[in-house]
Amino acid sequence: MFLSLSASNPIPAPIGQTLLAAGLIGDDQLRIALHEQTRKHHPLGQLCVELGFITETMLRDALSKRLGRQSVELSGAGAVVDPATLALVPEALARRHTVLPLSFDDAAATLTVAMANPQDLIALDVLAAYCGPGVHLRPALAAESEIREAIDRHYGYRLAIDDILQELETSKPPAANETGHPLTRLVDALLVDAVKTAASDMHFEPEAGFLRIRYRVDGILQQVRALHLNHWPAMTVRIKVMAGLNIAETRAPQDGRVSITVAGRPVDFRVSSMPTLHGENIVLRILDYRRGIVPLNKIGFDAARLAAIERILACPEGLILVTGPTGSGKTTTLYAMLDQLDSDDVNIMTLEDPVECPMARIRQTTVGEAAKISFATGIRAILRQDPDIILVGEIRDSETAEMAIRAAMTGHRVFATLHTNSAIGSIARLLDLGIRPALLADNLRGVIAQRLVRRLCPDCRHLTPASAGECFGLGLFDEESRNGLILAHAGACPNCAGRGYSGRLPVFEVLNMDEALNDLVATGASSAEIARAVRAQKGHLGLGDDGRQKALDGSTSPEELLRVLGPLAPPAEPATGQGKAS
Repeated sequence: MFLSLSASNPIPAPIGQTLLAAGLIGDDQLRIALHEQTRKHHPLGQLCVELGFITETMLRDALSKRLGRQSVELSGAGAVVDPATLALVPEALARRHTVLPLSFDDAAATLTVAMANPQDLIALDVLAAYCGPGVHLRPALAAESEIREAIDRHYGYRLAIDDILQELETSKPPAANETGHPLTRLVDALLVDAVKTAASDMHFEPEAGFLRIRYRVDGILQQVRALHLNHWPAMTVRIKVMAGLNIAETRAPQDGRVSITVAGRPVDFRVSSMPTLHGENIVLRILDYRRGIVPLNKIGFDAARLAAIERILACPEGLILVTGPTGSGKTTTLYAMLDQLDSDDVNIMTLEDPVECPMARIRQTTVGEAAKISFATGIRAILRQDPDIILVGEIRDSETAEMAIRAAMTGHRVFATLHTNSAIGSIARLLDLGIRPALLADNLRGVIAQRLVRRLCPDCRHLTPASAGECFGLGLFDEESRNGLILAHAGACPNCAGRGYSGRLPVFEVLNMDEALNDLVATGASSAEIARAVRAQKGHLGLGDDGRQKALDGSTSPEELLRVLGPLAPPAEPATGQGKAS
């Protein structure tokens, strides 16, 4: 057993000095607490709580900063524990030493446990002896009362989904006890299951006689459960309470958000309810911050496209667009670009609906009716905040488009998203929103169009000679391109849960605005003329070209590519990588 405690860490200041420096207690309160400590010999922080000087939450946060350790909120709906992790530590041991297992990382063999005192070596030694060699312990700070409440809430109740469903069907539910009620535990267990499955969305869909539960995994919806419709009203109340929605309102759409700890890490859920024929339909968007910000060079750009983006980012001012449908990874690309540009000497400000991933040093603002800020009014306000770089979550209307162009004209770098089907289509869309051609030509620096396709599972994919239909779908019409072509297809194995795919990869088109394109846009050229000029650019590859290459090298299947992009146009140049899927 190994403890993740570094001997090289500096000795932290006494907790009394930490609380005093943070302004949580005064000199007189510290003297009183020290006097009580000589009488009772209890920890100073605990005495400050008992004396009413601070709360347990304040003590937990102060200890977290002092020791440089993660702190977790366990009260109410603040934490949802993985049943598999809970089984690693018996209830008697958890109660005796006031610890709660939160999550277990199989890859790193690390068990995260909530503790009131992460320096309790006796408790850590007991856990070490129980878990056995090779397992690392990572203590996380939590309030002692919250740990005890969580032990009562989680131990003694069945937490696996199948066990809870069996309990609902075979026994009478307990009295109105929010923590012990099986339907409450069922919602919590489904949240854990969705996060562990790496789902991006959860759908609760009432039908005439049952409740359908579906997850969106790798962009595809799949049904995971079907429950009796009688369970849905109580589950709806539980979800609404967690998200702060009005439980009495069932005839109007509502939106909310809940931040909880799932399996030991913070996860946000955006909650949307919609009245339907058979009851309220609820969809939860899962924002798992564990994935964090992906570096620009790790997103999936090849060398040519990455170089094209670097040229766009090097422009000191102008408008940079990322286009694609909902769920195509636009936000990930934008965050990666902002992260690369972030430094102490620039001021980056964003307008998002909503903020999906908090970033240090970047000023992020949520827009919407509740915030009483629109994208257009937000840009006006940001321009008075001395920004260098501005992110506009989405250009939806002519006013927002005009303000974004105006910000680009005044020497700012403006990043924004736009819903169009291609990079070239974004030019026509901005013109349609009322931007003057000459103004657009002077300020648009580049456009990135993207989609996400599922990646073939490396353990079960198989290779077959390409059929004539697959070749035509990939735009390979000539006999030379089709001769001897080998393509990869999805299989089924336990590692991919029988889906044949594992994860997703992006398909990109990067459009650099050069002098020839600017002249065409400024003179009001047609979309067809602009498209011909783009295809004539040296090295330019469209979405279809990038997607075709990923199918030819075996990263994805032709079926998946056609599902996302549809039939492809013939390549401008002979396709490369043919017959090399391996």
